Parts: sequence; structure tokens; C-alpha cells
Amino acid sequence: MSTKEHDLFSRLYAGALDLKNRIVMAPMTRSRAGEDGVPGEHVATYYAQRAQAGMIITEGTYPCPMGKGYVRTPGIYTEAQMEAWGRVTKAVHDAGGVIVLQLMHAGRISDPAFLPDGATPVSASAVRPEGQSYTDEGPRPHVTPRALEVHEIHEVIEDYRIATAMAFQAGFDGVELHAASGYLPEQFLCSSTNRREDAYGGSVENRARFILELLEAMTSVRSGDYIGIKLAPEMGFNDIQDDNPQETYGYLVDQLGDFRLAYLHVARIGNPSTDYHALLRPRFRGDAYLAGGGLSRESGEAMIRSGQADAAVYGTPFIANPDLPERFRRNAPLAKADPDTFYTPGPKGYIDYPTLDG
Repeated sequence: MSTKEHDLFSRLYAGALDLKNRIVMAPMTRSRAGEDGVPGEHVATYYAQRAQAGMIITEGTYPCPMGKGYVRTPGIYTEAQMEAWGRVTKAVHDAGGVIVLQLMHAGRISDPAFLPDGATPVSASAVRPEGQSYTDEGPRPHVTPRALEVHEIHEVIEDYRIATAMAFQAGFDGVELHAASGYLPEQFLCSSTNRREDAYGGSVENRARFILELLEAMTSVRSGDYIGIKLAPEMGFNDIQDDNPQETYGYLVDQLGDFRLAYLHVARIGNPSTDYHALLRPRFRGDAYLAGGGLSRESGEAMIRSGQADAAVYGTPFIANPDLPERFRRNAPLAKADPDTFYTPGPKGYIDYPTLDG
């Protein structure tokens, strides 16, 4: 879409989503759910405090029990989870905000301690990631995952469809597919983690199939006007790489046009081999292009004014600055977040950061 004369504070229509400004709150794991995946008592307050954002994208939320990857993260596959999320969406809407649920299946980035009956994590192929899972008892080395059978892939796709329906029933304005950060969708997409020899492996067309079938299932619930997707090419997080990332992500984005999505969210993390915003934005045949990855007020504004993006996505600054858009508007200094409380339970470092006006 045209970005002429737009800035951070311009209104934006992303499909069916009506954003009052172009400052988007990024999805961030905060580990404030119960062990049953039910969002905790402070989650509604946390998101409602940040409703000044043009759009909030929630923390990654797993669509089935095998999708959990971290301690105290939320799910959306039970009635109790859906009802708790309903309280969150009501609080955000009452505060004038727009909120989208991010669906995230961790795949191999998990641990038997998080999974039903101590199950082995699943992935595209049985390739063990480097690194550790972090539990309340301390770090544990990642284990070798089990490759999903084809019928299980179809079951996971159905899990996403059901979770999407539950998200809308809970009152979310939209749903985002997390296909970045080395989680299950990207494990199918990338050559380092997908060594399959069936219809879901080998060629880029086959490796992209899982993501495209997830989107097909999600858009069967609501049209693409309500659905977004997140990508982060060459991020490297969670030990994932691709032999030809420009071809892989270019092909995937070309296929997204079939769904007429509300938005494509691309995070630039680290030092990728190419400018993926320049590569992918012209190839996206959906509505809005959201850019993220360590942006400042000035760099986010510049991307919008230059037409490189329709909206700017901010993560960590929203933790300590619940009124981030107002601080940007006033050119006010930003508070610094305390990393020691990023993932700890309770309200400290979660809902106790003040606004400019107290």
C-alpha cells in the first residue's frame, strides 16, 4: 500500500484490522501463565496497560499440548485457556486497543518436562538443536526430537485450525502465525532442520508446504483479512539455518499472495546476508508490511516515511514503557526494563512500570 505522508501516528488498515497508529507491540514471552497454560491473573492488566499501541501481538501461545516450549507460557486449546484470554481481550478492547493472538508451536525447542507424560519433542526431522531448555530447576540440554509422521502433521494443522477458531471466540481481532525463531513451522521450512524425503521435505516447495497448509487451515476460520504471519530470515535463533534463505523466503512470500493476508511481519535480527525488507516487501501481495528488529523511534519513523514498511514493531521498549506511543509523541526519555524479571512469575517487572503521567 502507499505510505506517502504517513508516519508513526498515522492510522493504518491492515486487512480487517484498524490500527489507530503504526506502533505495534511485538510478541514477547513473559512466562506469567499457570502450568495448565491458563493466562495468569495479571495478564489482562499487562496488555490493557499497553493498549495505546496501534496493535498488540501477544506472546507466543501454543495450540496443543505438544506445542509448549517454555515454562509458564500460555496455550489456547482448553475452555479455561480460552475464557482467560477472553478476559484479556475485553480489557484491551475496553482500553481502546486492538489485539492479535500469536500461535506458536515450539516443536523441537522444548523438553519432556513440559510435554504430556514426558513425551519427546517433535519436529520435521530428528535433528537435535544445540542449546538448552530453561526450567525452574535449571537448564537442561535439548534432546533429539522425533520426526512427525504425515498423519501427525495433519493433526497439528487441525490443532492450528481449532486454536484459530478459539482465538476468535475469545475475542481476538486477528491471529498471527509464528513462522520464525526456529520453532516448528520454520523447522519444516529450513534445510538444516528438514531432512524429510516425503511431500514435506526436499525442495523449497515441499519445505514450505507445512506453513502454507497451516495458513489454509487458519484462513478457513476467518478470511486472510484477519490473519498475519511472522518471518525472521537468517535470525539463527534456536540453531536453525537454511542453505539458500533468499530463495526459500522469497518463494514462501510469493505464495502468501494466495491468502490475501492482513499483514506480513518481518523481523530483522542480527546481520543477515541481504536486506530482507527490500527483498520481501515488493513480493508480498497482502495488505500491510510490518517491520521489526531493534528499531528506535527515528528508524521506525524513517522506514514508514520512506515506504519500506507500513508499521514499526517494538518489543523490549514496551516492557518498561506501557505508554510507548505517548513517549514517542512527546520525544520523552524511555525507561529501561529489568531483564531479571522478564520471565519471573508475579506482577513485579510486569505491571508495575509507570506511565509518564504516573
